[in-house]
Amino acid sequence: MRITKRRALVATAVVAATAALSLTGCAQGGGSNSSSGGQLVLWTHNAGNKGELGAIETIVSDFNKSQSKYKVKVQAFPQDSYNQSVTAAAASKKLPCILDIDGPNVPNWAWAGYLAPLTGLDATLSTFLPSTVGKYNGQTYSYGFYDAALAMISRKSTLTAAGIRIPTVDQPWTKAEFQDALDKLKATGKFQYPADLSTGQTGEWWPYAYSPFLQSFGGDLINRDGYKTADGVLNGSAAIDWAKWMRGLVSSGDIAAKSAADPTADFINGKTGILYDGNWVADGIRASLKDDAVFLPSVDLGHGAKVGGASWQWGMSKTCNDQAGAEAYLKFASADKYVALVSKATGNIPATDAAAAQIPAYQPGGDDEIFREISKKSAVVRPVTPGYPFIATAFGTAAQDIVNGADPKATLDQAVKDIDANQKSNNYFK
Repeated sequence: MRITKRRALVATAVVAATAALSLTGCAQGGGSNSSSGGQLVLWTHNAGNKGELGAIETIVSDFNKSQSKYKVKVQAFPQDSYNQSVTAAAASKKLPCILDIDGPNVPNWAWAGYLAPLTGLDATLSTFLPSTVGKYNGQTYSYGFYDAALAMISRKSTLTAAGIRIPTVDQPWTKAEFQDALDKLKATGKFQYPADLSTGQTGEWWPYAYSPFLQSFGGDLINRDGYKTADGVLNGSAAIDWAKWMRGLVSSGDIAAKSAADPTADFINGKTGILYDGNWVADGIRASLKDDAVFLPSVDLGHGAKVGGASWQWGMSKTCNDQAGAEAYLKFASADKYVALVSKATGNIPATDAAAAQIPAYQPGGDDEIFREISKKSAVVRPVTPGYPFIATAFGTAAQDIVNGADPKATLDQAVKDIDANQKSNNYFK
C-alpha cells in the first residue's frame, strides 16, 4: 500500500504545483465559502487510503468533541485528482479552510495566495523535524505529522558473503566503498544488476531521489542564497562529477537506465543486490526476508549522505473566513499523540521525538528507528522557492537525458539556462 501511495504522490507533486503557477492571478484575495456558522471544511488527499484517512477522522472527531464553537467537516479526494481540485477551487475562490499540501509545494501555494501563515505554533513546531515544517519568506505555513526517508536496502547475508562492510548512519559508505560493493556483487554473478536505484520511476521521483546525490557531490538544484540562479551549482564541477557518476553506473552495467516498474519485487526475487528506495517498502521486504533485510543510509559522495525531506503537511487557506477556527484545529491536531496516531497509521517517520516514543517501531532498537535517524541526519528539503515546480521538471528531464547518454555539461548548462530564465521571468517570485 505504501509503495503505491508514495510513488503516486511524488509523481503528481510537480504537476499540481505547476498548475498553481498558472492560476496565481485568480487565487489572490477574495472571499471564501470555506466556513459557515462555525463549520470548518477540511480537504485531504486520502480518499481510498483507509489508514491515514481514519486517523485524520479521529483527530477531527476529537476536536469537535473538545469544544462547541467549531465543527470541522472532512472532505476526502482521490490523491490523483486532489491537487487539481485545489487549484480549481483557488481559481473560483472556494478553497476550504484547512487543507493538506505536499511539502515541496508549500512555497508555491503560499506565493500563489492559497495559504495563510500560521501563528502561535512556533513553540510546538520547534520540536518537529525541520523537514516536516513548511516555511516561506520567514513565515510558517504548514506542518506535517510525518516524513519519509530513502535508504540503501540489502540482505545481510549478501553483504557478509561478499565481504562488504555494513554501513551505519554515522559511517555511511563512501563513494569508493559503494563502487567496491557494486564490483563485488557483480563478481558473484548472481545478480542481473548489482544495484537498483529505482530509475524506472517518473515525475517528482527524479528530483526527490537523485538531487540528494547531486547535493552529496557538492552541487544543488539552484543557489539557495536568493534563489536567483542555478549557474555554478547545477552545472559546476561538482554537478558534472555527479552526472558522470550517474551515467557511469549505467554504462558499467551497475544499474539499469530504466529499472523495472516494481524494483522491490526484483530485489526480493534476487535480481538485484542493493535497492535504493524508501521506508514505505520496509514492511513488505521484512515480510519476505525477515531478519536478513538490512536498511542502510545513502552513500556519502563527498559532502555527507543526503536524502530528500518533506512529505504531506497541513495548512490554512488564505481565503478562510474563520482563520481563528482553522488555527484552533491545527494547534489541537499538532499534539504528539496525534502525530503518533497518523505516523502509526501510515508507517512513516513521526515528526516528534515524543511521538516516536509512542510507536514501538520507532523506539530505540525498533525496526524503523534507522529511517528516523537517516531523516534527522541527512534530510534536505527541496529548494524553498515558488519556482521549484519548474526547477524539478528541468532537473528531471536533464537527469533522465544524462542517464540515457546525453552530454553532461551541455545538458546541465541548458537546464541552468531554463531555470534562470524562469526565475527571472517571474521577478524571482518577489
